[in-house]
Amino acid sequence: MSTSAFKPLHTQRGVAMVEFAIALPLLLLLLLAIGEFGRLLYHYNNLQQASRDAGRYVAGQAWNATLGQIELSGDLQTRTKNVAVYGVPANPSGYASVVPDLSTGDVQVSSVGAEHVRVSITYTFRPVIGNALPTFFGSSIPLNIALNSTVVMRAL
Repeated sequence: MSTSAFKPLHTQRGVAMVEFAIALPLLLLLLLAIGEFGRLLYHYNNLQQASRDAGRYVAGQAWNATLGQIELSGDLQTRTKNVAVYGVPANPSGYASVVPDLSTGDVQVSSVGAEHVRVSITYTFRPVIGNALPTFFGSSIPLNIALNSTVVMRAL
């Protein structure tokens, strides 16, 4: 009369290992996604700081007090783009860009109205795992994310 409703312990061997084998890929995928999201935020923060620095630089240099207007010469635009990408206005050789694959072509400098200047940076974030996820049916899912950073400042 001593029948037990519980199964003996020896029938449960290996269950924890099977559960771990099922859960491990999901946990690794979650860890990778958190890491990529952190990288995305880091790049976006660097782009924001770069556009602010370039905006401050061009705002201090663009105002022509004699004419009473903004004057954006080609040389000033080039130096501003160098500040946005490399952090220095002149001779950027040897300096790394603030984020990977950012170039001066990704930076636009323009005037807004009579007293303000705008610096815009457009950057495409590319995850470490690749540019797209393949699918079984249809086209692949793109993973690239466009990041835009714009700052408008009053010329001094």
